[in-house]
Formats: sequence, C-alpha cells, structure tokens
Amino acid sequence: MPDLIAPQTTVLIITLNEAPNLARCLDRLDWARRILVIDSGSTDQTLQIAHQYNNVEVVHRPFDSFADQCNFGLTLIETPWALSLDADYELSSTLVSEINSLRESSIQGYSAPFIYRIHGRVLRGSLYPPRTVLYRVRAARYRNEGHGHRVSVDGPIARLSAPIYHDDRKPLQTWMDSQKRYANAEADHLLAADPSTLSGVDRLRLLAWPAPLLVFLYTLVIKRGLLDGWAGWYYTLQRTIAEALLAVNLIDRRLAPKSFSPDHAARDAPTPGSALDNET
Repeated sequence: MPDLIAPQTTVLIITLNEAPNLARCLDRLDWARRILVIDSGSTDQTLQIAHQYNNVEVVHRPFDSFADQCNFGLTLIETPWALSLDADYELSSTLVSEINSLRESSIQGYSAPFIYRIHGRVLRGSLYPPRTVLYRVRAARYRNEGHGHRVSVDGPIARLSAPIYHDDRKPLQTWMDSQKRYANAEADHLLAADPSTLSGVDRLRLLAWPAPLLVFLYTLVIKRGLLDGWAGWYYTLQRTIAEALLAVNLIDRRLAPKSFSPDHAARDAPTPGSALDNET
C-alpha cells in the first residue's frame, strides 16, 4: 500500500570500527530498500561486513561531530522517512512488524524503548532512555549535546511499543578510551550551559560528587542489576565509572581551571562509534 511508511524509509547508520556489532544490526533490516552507512575511517572488518548486504550503500566522510555526521546523512536521503540506528542496535522482531504496519498520518516521528544487553545477556533495566529513531526527514535536524547528539523533530512524536536491543560488543578497552573523551565533552557541555536550561539529572551531575554514588545504587537496586548476575554488575560498574570520570573531570577543572587551554574541547572531541545519550 502506498501509505505504508516502511517502503518510504531509508535506514541511516553511523560507523567507525563496528565489526563486532554491525552484522547483528543489518540482519534485522532485510525489509529496508536502502541502508545508508556513513563511515568515518573504519580499519577493522566494518566495511567488508557492510558490503555483504545488497541493500547497503557506504559513504565515507571524516568525522567532525555526531550531529554533523547525521545531518550530512540526511542530505543523502531521498525518501520521506529515515530510521536512524547505532550499529550496536538490533530491532526486535516485534518492532520490525510494528514498523512495517505503520501508515502515514499527522505523526512526524516515532520513539522506541530499549532493552539493554551485555554480550547477549538481557538486563532487567538500564538507564538508556527511549529515543526518537524513526522520523520524517524534512522535519528533523540533529544537534550536538555533550558527548552525544539529539534529533529535533518539528511535529508530534508517537511511541512505538516494541523494543530495540542495545548490545555493544566492542572490546572493553575501546569503551574505556571512549569514556575518557566523552567525560571531557560532557564537562564542556555542563560547564558552558545556563544552569536553568539543564535537566534535574544534569544539575545533579554538575555537582560532581553525588552522581557516581547515586548511579551505583540506582542501577544496582532500583534497576535490579543485582538480580542480573555478572551482567548486572558489569553494567552497574560501567555506568558508575562513566559518572566518576565526569565527576573527576569537573572537580579537576574547578581546582585547576587555568590548566585547560582554549582548544581543549576540540582536542578531546568524541570520535564516532556507538555513542548516544549517556549509555555508551
């Protein structure tokens, strides 16, 4: 039917060295007529994996920021709709069915909930919020926010009921290296922002010292990570380490603000990968 959204949708994926993740993402996208991969210099098997799929087109672009990379991708999309995914996302079979049943209406975008996995092990809960992933291209624009990015959609957003699985299986050292960069970028964002524009969570993070302790307790107890065995402890400690790196960064700047040069933010800008929101 011509009013179905799925046939009018191009999938957009940003990549850099996503070989451990990409195939799982692409395997759930065989319904998509075109998948646009914007790669910024992968040196692993990412490109070889991408080229194994007939509906994938790879475009190379040096990375400057997540928002610029995504906005560039949107200029190459000719369909009315885009589905924006990280390479470590895997659509659930129920979500594939749900997307393929959507029809045109006044809705300009759709957000999806997430189920977090650690090396394939499902967690009972996580800190990863729902994200707007499916939207009308002409109504969308990305902006940088801290170490990540957000899409703004001009018009009503509806909520999809079926989930996306988030499961980043890149090496732990890659995650650690990324967190150091993200902490710098996030500190830049928090310190430069008008406090009145920050969310309650970000104002708490700006205080520095409470956030790591609260994240540890919230993830382990409220989100029931304690019941998820080693996977729960792994996730809890990851989130605590990420918040601790940000807290140390903020405290360090307050103790020795002159040690940061004007080009600090550019020097420590994040590089692409599976980075969105505060979960990467």
